[in-house]
Amino acid sequence: MEQIYNELGLEQNGLCHEYGEGVHILAEPFSLGLLAELGHPETVQPRFNEILETLYRGLLQRMIGHEFPRVIVEKETNMIQTSPRGVFRGQVIDPESKAVTVNVARAGTIPSHLCQNVLHQVIDPANVRQDHVVMERVTDESGAVTGAALHGSKIGGEIDRAHLIFADPMGATGSSLARVIDHYKKEVEGQPQAIISVHLIVTPEFVRNLREKHPEVRIWALRLDRGESPDDVFAQTPGADSRESGLNKIDYIVPGAGGVGELINNSWI
Repeated sequence: MEQIYNELGLEQNGLCHEYGEGVHILAEPFSLGLLAELGHPETVQPRFNEILETLYRGLLQRMIGHEFPRVIVEKETNMIQTSPRGVFRGQVIDPESKAVTVNVARAGTIPSHLCQNVLHQVIDPANVRQDHVVMERVTDESGAVTGAALHGSKIGGEIDRAHLIFADPMGATGSSLARVIDHYKKEVEGQPQAIISVHLIVTPEFVRNLREKHPEVRIWALRLDRGESPDDVFAQTPGADSRESGLNKIDYIVPGAGGVGELINNSWI
């Protein structure tokens, strides 16, 4: 069985790994407990989406605090009425930042909307846009993923100097995300400030695939799943052994959480 989550300690930097810079796997006890409940066979609606929202809000706050530019502000507090020192001065997210969050339908619909709402709290809402793309896995006769097809999109403009964010719960093979990032690079005007993917669970295959095709992408996740690895790999640092695997024969994550797109929408097609 996996061992990397046995001793989390008090550090706030997430799991140590060898995937390179720009990969953040937070692995916090609070989120790991909720993720375990999210993936349990008895967790259904509405509890499933309640957990999803709690997890994503926390994850997005961590990501935004790390990735977005900051400025120093001075703001009066209620204590200004009794003291001239009733002024807070400190570093906050730059409210003039730009962001585009992309809904990769269908599992990404709620996470992307949550991302938009969280960003509204800290940057000018006029600088936050949500785009929509419709993707689908392409599989062979066995059900294994061979690629991804983009069926349509609603993209609201350029992405120059924006943080381009993909909030998609399950990072399995990386095929769909790599395909949609290709689309933005080739078809959408502008150079983004950063490209960021935000997930509940990722696999080693996802990380390797995305790092190979789009090495500049910054990956954020709550958990790394590599349950299909040989037993001796579980004692090793993530990323140290190429035999790591978190996918079964039809490219579903193990241990994973099941068909998250189906569970989010309570639609089993």
